[in-house]
Amino acid sequence: MTTPSQPWTVGVLIADDDPLVRAGLSMMLRGASDIRVVAEAGDGTEVLPLVARHAPDVVLMDIRMPVMDGLSATEALRARAGAPEVVVLTTFDADEHVLRALRAGAAGFLLKDTPPEEIVAAVRQVARGLPVLSPAVTRRLIARVADTGRDRHRARALERLTTLNDREREVALALAGGRSNAEIGALLHLSVPTVKTHVSGVLAKLGLNNRVQIALLVHDAGLLDDRE
Repeated sequence: MTTPSQPWTVGVLIADDDPLVRAGLSMMLRGASDIRVVAEAGDGTEVLPLVARHAPDVVLMDIRMPVMDGLSATEALRARAGAPEVVVLTTFDADEHVLRALRAGAAGFLLKDTPPEEIVAAVRQVARGLPVLSPAVTRRLIARVADTGRDRHRARALERLTTLNDREREVALALAGGRSNAEIGALLHLSVPTVKTHVSGVLAKLGLNNRVQIALLVHDAGLLDDRE
């Protein structure tokens, strides 16, 4: 007689230098039956050893922390194989920091005043491999970044995208426009498994590790602007 398997729970590590913020997030997440807080870090230097010890699925990462900030910790963490997903905690006055975190491989960002139910939903979504970043927010963030180095970023992004074949490029453009796999399939007359295969190919060719990074690269290249 087989016994039912235990339901999967999402392990979360909270990294924030404010004990009150950590306590609030922990209390909020512990209220969800499918989420467990496995550890808490008060500084970026604590994140990597805690991840190695507790193997969380998701890290909620504050940007501003002493000794090692959340950006540096995100870059160090996502450079490792099998790293958990990272969601940065921030405010809108830190757009450039958010973009740096996303380019480092963070799955998205949350504002610290995000309603509790939305934070819980975001953790579940990121754990499933889906980014927590709407196309509208992506465009607003990029629009608010300083123009310094824009031409250099565009040229570099365009050069990287030349490694894609025509179909992969179409998939990347559609993905950057905020379309789901099903919507991309309908647009390009492809099955969803075929779309997933193309997305995996794009990630591999570009050396990226999530859909958000593809969208940012397409934005950097100015390709969506060219289509509008």
